[in-house]
Amino acid sequence: MFDLDRFITDCRDAIAEDSSHKAVREVVARAVADHASVIRALGEPTKAGLVALYRSPDLTILNLAWGPYMTLQPHDHRMWACIGIYGGREDNIFWRRIAEGDGHHIEAAGAKAIGTGDCTVLGKDIIHSVTNPIPRLTGALHVYGGDFFAAHRSEWDPETLDERPYDSANVIKRFEESNAMLSSGH
Repeated sequence: MFDLDRFITDCRDAIAEDSSHKAVREVVARAVADHASVIRALGEPTKAGLVALYRSPDLTILNLAWGPYMTLQPHDHRMWACIGIYGGREDNIFWRRIAEGDGHHIEAAGAKAIGTGDCTVLGKDIIHSVTNPIPRLTGALHVYGGDFFAAHRSEWDPETLDERPYDSANVIKRFEESNAMLSSGH
């Protein structure tokens, strides 16, 4: 049975044991393997958004819900991330910097779909964009190897692929737009 306090303690212990993602990945994978238990403990997502479950300088745990068909532009975290899906699906496109020119542009380099019960790790240098390709909310536990909210990060314009500073207000707006579409039935 998933217990949030135990999950947070297990993640903190994993970081103390190994500051890389390896031990945390096992904790997250174990949790989402019993995805129904996670839903019973956290509740079925009812709207798109993110809730900080734990935050410290070396660890952030989020309960994140992607809205139906929601897409988030390419961005980086500048810390490792471990993502476990407890309901729905998340499609990631991975990007790499282009060596030519000013080095502030990217090109697609791969993709990975993760669904209910899956767990994946993103390295600290990964650039990715995220899409929820299904017509319902996707729920996920996101665990980061640092303070997710304090990190200076980048995002890339989805059309030009030009790098710019990460705009958290724009990301919040994307969640709000997704919720507006969800409540209007579109």
